[in-house]
Amino acid sequence: MTDFTNEVNERIAALSVNTELQEISAAFLRASTAPKYCYNFAWQGRPIIQYPQDIVAMQELIWAIKPDLIIETGIAHGGSLVFSASMLAQLDLCDAIESGATIDPRQSRRKVVGIDIDIRAHNRAAIEAHPMASRIRMLQGSSTDPAIVEQVRAIAADYRTVLVCLDSNHTHDHVLAELEAYAGLTSVGSYCVVFDTVVDELPKELIPDRPWGPGDNPKTAVWAFLKTHPEFAIDASIHDKLQITVARDGYLRRIKH
Repeated sequence: MTDFTNEVNERIAALSVNTELQEISAAFLRASTAPKYCYNFAWQGRPIIQYPQDIVAMQELIWAIKPDLIIETGIAHGGSLVFSASMLAQLDLCDAIESGATIDPRQSRRKVVGIDIDIRAHNRAAIEAHPMASRIRMLQGSSTDPAIVEQVRAIAADYRTVLVCLDSNHTHDHVLAELEAYAGLTSVGSYCVVFDTVVDELPKELIPDRPWGPGDNPKTAVWAFLKTHPEFAIDASIHDKLQITVARDGYLRRIKH
């Protein structure tokens, strides 16, 4: 396995300087934005609104980190919440197999907390009816509202290993406020993943009727945040590996307290 891992790392390093493939990948991201390519996928029946490459990357991170708690801003149709919950269910299953114990999923310690300013009734109903619902807790309100932030921090205080995903309002100021509010809950060795940094690389005309765009988006927020938070670092190996990703520079690994 070590030899194969070394081969993978060598291929990823080569991709980091493969400008031809990078240009092709960027062209695909631009071309696939207007037809809403990422809206075509679901996880266990719920629309997930992500590129398949980022879904695979999140699976790899969750398996490696084995979080007890995943915090997500932005719920939409709930596909990402269901995805995270199903990954935690697999971790519990593996723990049960290894220990020989029986785990009641309704009693599992591993949970997902999702925050959204507007959880539409039909989406809430579908999420609550899903088999993964016992692992999911939803909070309605702005992710930067001090009351919501305090609520999430209180929940996270009971957990040891925390993974954070930010994917709600994509303006610079909002994402920077989310980073200040939630990134600190990320465990050392875990990740705070900031989605849709790709907005900085897209022509403004591909993002009509939105308050965000080039120069005002999650990527600019990440860059600003890192100037004063040396405890985090961009894991470039992830976007180098994926090539097609909405989160270039957005996979932030917590490297120290």
